[in-house]
Amino acid sequence: MADHLPRTSRIRDAFAWLALVALVLTTAAHLLTRPPAMPDYAAVRADWKPSEAWLYDREGQLLDSERVNFERRRLAWVPLKDISPAVRDTVVAAEDHRFWSHGGVDWLAIAGAARTRWTGGRSRGASTLPMQLAAFLAPELAQPGQRGWLAKIRQMRAAQDLAAGWTHDQMLEAYFNLLPLRGEAQGIGAGAQSLFGKTPAEMNRADAALFAGLLPNPAAGAEMLGRRACRIARADDCAAINAAAATLVSGERAARFDPALAPHLATRLLDKPGKRVVTTIDRRIQTAAIVALRRQLAGLGSDRVRDGAVVVLDNATGEVLAYVGGVGLKSTAASVDGANARRQAGSTLKPHLYAQVIEHGWLTAGSILDDSPVQLDTASGLYVPKNYDHSFKGPVSVRHALASSLNVPAVRALVIDDVQEFRDRLWALGYHGLVEDGEYYGFSLALGSAEVSLVEQANAFRTFANSGKWSPVTFDATRHLPQHPHQVVSPAAAFIVGDILADASARADAFGADSALRLPFWAAAKTGTSKGMRDNWCIGWSDRYTVAVWVGNLEGDSMRAVSGTSGAAPVWRDVMMALHAGSPGKPPKMPPGVEARQISLPGTREPPRREYFLTGTAQTEMAAAPAAARRPRITSPVSGSVYALDPDIPIDRQRLAVIVSGEVTGYRLILDRKILGDAGDGQQILPRPGAHMLTLVDPGGQMIDRVRFTVR
Repeated sequence: MADHLPRTSRIRDAFAWLALVALVLTTAAHLLTRPPAMPDYAAVRADWKPSEAWLYDREGQLLDSERVNFERRRLAWVPLKDISPAVRDTVVAAEDHRFWSHGGVDWLAIAGAARTRWTGGRSRGASTLPMQLAAFLAPELAQPGQRGWLAKIRQMRAAQDLAAGWTHDQMLEAYFNLLPLRGEAQGIGAGAQSLFGKTPAEMNRADAALFAGLLPNPAAGAEMLGRRACRIARADDCAAINAAAATLVSGERAARFDPALAPHLATRLLDKPGKRVVTTIDRRIQTAAIVALRRQLAGLGSDRVRDGAVVVLDNATGEVLAYVGGVGLKSTAASVDGANARRQAGSTLKPHLYAQVIEHGWLTAGSILDDSPVQLDTASGLYVPKNYDHSFKGPVSVRHALASSLNVPAVRALVIDDVQEFRDRLWALGYHGLVEDGEYYGFSLALGSAEVSLVEQANAFRTFANSGKWSPVTFDATRHLPQHPHQVVSPAAAFIVGDILADASARADAFGADSALRLPFWAAAKTGTSKGMRDNWCIGWSDRYTVAVWVGNLEGDSMRAVSGTSGAAPVWRDVMMALHAGSPGKPPKMPPGVEARQISLPGTREPPRREYFLTGTAQTEMAAAPAAARRPRITSPVSGSVYALDPDIPIDRQRLAVIVSGEVTGYRLILDRKILGDAGDGQQILPRPGAHMLTLVDPGGQMIDRVRFTVR
């Protein structure tokens, strides 16, 4: 009896110790397998951020998408109802066929897996969809090396937590959106697009089998994927599935979901993941502009020109209907936005200059300008403008000078105007790249030495279409900002300039009678080519639209054998024709303050015609001023000139002729404060080294003109 009691006590103590050890082990196991806290469904949805942003046209059709977040490729969250039932059923059957009946852990599957492993058979995985979802939400549950039984228990407990707080529909929906797929795609939205070229709702049973076949190993090759998908589909003939697997692995199917119709505008407007911008772009017009530009660049050839851009505006609203920053092809700078890049304007600024001088009444469309050599003294030296063809036409009307884009008359018009005044006018028209004052640009501003963007060009010319009223452009179809147009150009001057630029006869000398600028309906247009043949422009308008086209090389190298009518103008014509198919443009009505008059132009090559004038400025005859009516001035030597004596020629044979224009009877020339002689006697200067001052004085001794020159 005494021996029995101590033995009972020892057994009781042993059980107590075993219980304590079990408690400690259970507590330790509980602590070691405690999973991270699982978020609720609403938090997961709220935290979802797509990697893409989307650009839509005015009708809500997708124009382009832009990758904004580069960590993973995600699209918008896909609700369960928008996923094909075939995909839902196939994935559940392949991955977790008792999903709808268990609470996060499939104990029958675990028991079967344990039995199979005990008997030495091939174990089938017992991981459920909630367990996989838990690993998506807490990646530490599935880190490399976390394959032991403790890690598996943590995953199971996390799955039970999810099942306790989420519905089965919510868990399945989140699973489809969070699962990693081939490459960098995450979720069924990105996967269906990039792998199948479909939306999740469009996927069929064959797609579902392939999709489910990807899940165990998204990087699987075509052969392995085909075998797995065929087994899931239980197909008798696997040829079609194997072929589809090969296509899926090749990654050919994404283009349908990214039309890439406005990549440069997408880059400009899309800056946040998930952002959706509904633009004013008209998909039909955008496509027509792309086709026209691509056809022209392909026809010219990349050895001549590689890049181009097109902008189309609605005259009434300022809405951007087309924005083509480039079309790729053989561009060496395809990512640069040609529609927003600043390039030299060339002759496209001339209409704004002539509008200003006509508006002030200093010139009319019939006024005569002298297209002859001219040299202008500037702070940086002599400025000697030349025409595009290096020839001179003599006396020409403003209409002919602008329509034919003559350079020298434009510079003379700027002398009549004022460089600062003209620079301020350009600023008012929206050319906000002109940040310097007029003196910085000088007389070359008349010929477009300043850098401008295609959007600025289009909107400035739209001002002419709107009777001289300027308002900003808009890209956003969801914001209808009130238009408060500014009257920058007078309606009368805008009408007259528009009539000149629509006059095919006036530009026939320079562009031919049937150039690309001539349309079967009313439209006004101006071309331009910058220095060194680097930029080629064509901007014009009808009663409803303004179209601006730029062609050139974005890297800045010169084009080869490309002019205004052979480069940008054909694109402008094609776009204009597409815009007005079945509805031709109508000429504007003559506004108040304009009168028409039949005029003749003796002394020029221009025939009599009807001309438009500001009221009160009309004349019936427009002719070059006779010599007697011109202000006398010294035309040679030109102020600022430097002459070098040749030591091999006798000094008395190196005389410098003095040329004076205008009626100079009674006028005298004074050289370095000494009388040289009568201005009309063809004086000659015997040059001496040094700086010299030549002065022209009238009969009363008053100075009329003065030039400085240097002899070396």
